[in-house]
Amino acid sequence: MSGATAVHGVIGKARAGERLSDGDALLLFESAHLIDLGEGADAVRRRLHPEPVVTYIVDRNINYTNTCVTYCAFCAFYRPPGHPEEYTLTKDELARKIRETKAVGGVQILLQGGHHPYYKIEWYEDLLRFMKSFDIHVHGFSPSEIAHIAHLSKLSIGETLARLRAAGLDTIPGGGAEILVDRVRREISPLKLMSDGWLEVMREAHAIGMKTTCTMMYGHVETYAERVEHLRRLREVQDEALARGNDGGFTAFICWSLQAENTELAHIPPTGGHEYLKTLAVGRMYLDNIPNFQSSWVTQGEKIGQMALKFGANDMGSTMMEENVVSQAGATFRMPEPEIRRVIEDFGYVPKRRDCYYRVF
Repeated sequence: MSGATAVHGVIGKARAGERLSDGDALLLFESAHLIDLGEGADAVRRRLHPEPVVTYIVDRNINYTNTCVTYCAFCAFYRPPGHPEEYTLTKDELARKIRETKAVGGVQILLQGGHHPYYKIEWYEDLLRFMKSFDIHVHGFSPSEIAHIAHLSKLSIGETLARLRAAGLDTIPGGGAEILVDRVRREISPLKLMSDGWLEVMREAHAIGMKTTCTMMYGHVETYAERVEHLRRLREVQDEALARGNDGGFTAFICWSLQAENTELAHIPPTGGHEYLKTLAVGRMYLDNIPNFQSSWVTQGEKIGQMALKFGANDMGSTMMEENVVSQAGATFRMPEPEIRRVIEDFGYVPKRRDCYYRVF
């Protein structure tokens, strides 16, 4: 069988709703033409979402502190303890940001920060209770933050999640996944929790009924085979959540390329739109059990972000009223809500606002 015939066979499997193997996904990464990948991923997207609708959410990223002790090589946002530029937002600052978000129809705060060396769970409970007094959805804390809080507070992951949820945490974003292969993590983020730790937090959250998203940051030191391993581990966790009899734990998958400016990885040549669309499309065909895929226009820009809608994405993500992490590493794209709606409509789709659970309104 020729390489082209094998590739078309794999894409045909995905179009028919058959599960791809790791070998199938690796073949697509290594040998498929971009147009063929787009056609396959778009067919999967249309099967899962037959309505000509593309969703988005009006929300705001709030980074409550930039103090961090994990010193990831790819991060330009963090500041070590004692640095003149470290900060923790006051409640007055938080209140202003939340009121501004609600004033434009925002329904969610994406809350993330550094791994602060001194804040224990009581501090985070107080933060969440304060934020929930404004009646807004809190999509907060990456798995690595949660594991860090648990460690400092001498609690299990389960106890930490239960207390954060009781204080007001609604859902968990999938940040900090990078590549879920320990060889990669030891190279780019050796002080952050390893792959099993990230996945444990997500498993425990799903077990108590919490929804989460999942992510991939590619384009640094990983191989194609390691991207596939990352995808496999996400698919396995979602399979486990679905086996419990609900509709799964991961609501969406988001991938983006390394943004290396101002980081220790600035020497790595950037990947472009071709690699982004390839990774998105392979992910859409392989992750058959994760319903929604977001376009990462924040890192890729408007045009590639729009093209993502033909490569498997059915969602444009957030209006991103505020973004402080990837912008520190050189990504400065901005799209207010009218622009997001125009980009969706220009490709023949109907734009609709959604909440964190992908309910449209």
